[in-house]
Amino acid sequence: MADVATPTKVLRGGEFLVRATRPDEVFIPEEFNEEQRMIRDMVYDFIATHIVPNTDKIEHQKDNIAAKLLETVAELGLLGSHMPEAYGGMEMDTNTNTLICDVMGGTGGFTVSYAAHTGIGMLPVLYFGTEQQKREFLPRLISGELKAAYCLTEPGSGSDALAAKTRADLSEDGQHYVLNGQKMWISNAGFADVFIVFAQVGGNQFTGFIVPAKTAGITLGAEENKLGIKGSSTRQVFFENAKIPVGNVLGEIGKGHLIAFNTLNTGRFKLNALCNGGAKKAITSSVSYANERHQFNQPIANFGAIKYKLAEQAIRVFASESALYRTSQLIQDWNKQLQGEGVEFGQAKLQAAEEYAIECALLKVIGSEALDYVVDENVQIHGGMGYSEEGTAARAYRDARINRIYEGTNEINRLLAVDMFFRRGMAGAFDMVGPAWAVQKELAGMPSMDQPAGAYGQEERAVEDLKKVVLLVAGAAGKLQMEGKMKLKEEQEILMNLANMLIDVFQAESTLLRVQKLAARTDKPCEQAVYDAILRVFLHDANARIAKEAADAVASFAADDLLRTFLMGIKRFTKYPPVNVKEGRRRIADTLIAANAYAF
Repeated sequence: MADVATPTKVLRGGEFLVRATRPDEVFIPEEFNEEQRMIRDMVYDFIATHIVPNTDKIEHQKDNIAAKLLETVAELGLLGSHMPEAYGGMEMDTNTNTLICDVMGGTGGFTVSYAAHTGIGMLPVLYFGTEQQKREFLPRLISGELKAAYCLTEPGSGSDALAAKTRADLSEDGQHYVLNGQKMWISNAGFADVFIVFAQVGGNQFTGFIVPAKTAGITLGAEENKLGIKGSSTRQVFFENAKIPVGNVLGEIGKGHLIAFNTLNTGRFKLNALCNGGAKKAITSSVSYANERHQFNQPIANFGAIKYKLAEQAIRVFASESALYRTSQLIQDWNKQLQGEGVEFGQAKLQAAEEYAIECALLKVIGSEALDYVVDENVQIHGGMGYSEEGTAARAYRDARINRIYEGTNEINRLLAVDMFFRRGMAGAFDMVGPAWAVQKELAGMPSMDQPAGAYGQEERAVEDLKKVVLLVAGAAGKLQMEGKMKLKEEQEILMNLANMLIDVFQAESTLLRVQKLAARTDKPCEQAVYDAILRVFLHDANARIAKEAADAVASFAADDLLRTFLMGIKRFTKYPPVNVKEGRRRIADTLIAANAYAF
């Protein structure tokens, strides 16, 4: 008799820490169908045909090239791939849109122009616009007739966006809001036709507006001379008695924070995809140069020090990508579930991204820091040529640095992820207290001597135990806060420890699930051995990192017998067996070297 499949409840945002996931519950990039692979190839063709030959023009913003390229992307249907068909969009699913961003990540400075337009430029209208606003603006944004920019940051308000000083005052006849103020670091400002602007109505009600760029009273500053992403337009925007029709208010008066924060959830998720794409391109550059550069009568790719760098680049991107597509499927499933319940398209997308705000914040950090590692080692592998602007390594290095700053700094995203985890757990979105108490009880008993079974039994146990370490530290810190003995919001170092542990646990489990799923799909032991090496090297290193983060955290709020108890618990739950990381990395590097490219 065939097994009857049991319907699986979709994992809630943040619930990955307290609930196990099966390999069949996740999506991995190796599962793309034929249509998705065709779309991927179309984007690669666009890059080869329109980005690569225009690299110099893009870098120097010649001939309004970014705006023209957006129009070309629109002709391919890709400015509206995530938009409803009713407004001219393609209505592609989340996984397909994630793939498009992934490939677009290899377009250098143009990634900013593309992401700013399709993300923070368009999504506020989809999420919060009236039907009239959607019909007026979305079709033209999708067709590329209009280009969008997002005006949030000001000289005195960056991470603290609600401290904005730009004002919007209602005119005496009640027909217009009069905007006065200044915005800075505005991507696409130099060619945008419409701005999403945030201002304080009456001085204290943070509100969003749709503002045509040709409105009288709007002027632009000069192009910023930036460290990187020079191919993207970045200018200040000034408003001096700019009159905006009341019909252009976006959402509700005083509720602009809902627009800003919910739009950023999707932006953070997409940023990971873009970073992954850029990282894969840089890894290919690293491998190619290591193969062609000869020293001491052989390619430098032969040397163990270089193989370490190549392998570590691939491991970090593979882990990041595994977490990305796992989350992509979760967002897609949640979105589908909401639409099945009758929730409107835009609201379903908004709520799905909001549900996984924790994962989106973690992904932003994961992707940007993986890319930074890759481009740094790319320069190092290239040596002196890496420091020269004649090649691509220097530009990739400079372009990558911004990713740890915008869409909320990585520090802010770490703090947010932990704060949201505690809030969601205490609000009952998932059970955090029960599992935390279970860890405390387990520590009071004797450790199990059973050996895990199965090809990945040790890895499954390790991931389960690493989750217990996070719960141990989070539970202890949360208890002290409830007892009034510690204010966690004032202990950012502890919050950073917890965030770093969450990041490693999320990636470790996502990588394990992907490798397990790959093992069930392949009958090629040699090929699978490389994936196993990626998993085991990552888990070996994550185990050590989590042990240190946990020890640092508990030592900052516990002492004497209590501290010793915590440290014993940490040691008990970080016993993943030693891995021959040297041989594992060499196996991974040899696969890259043979392919002369990123090969996973």
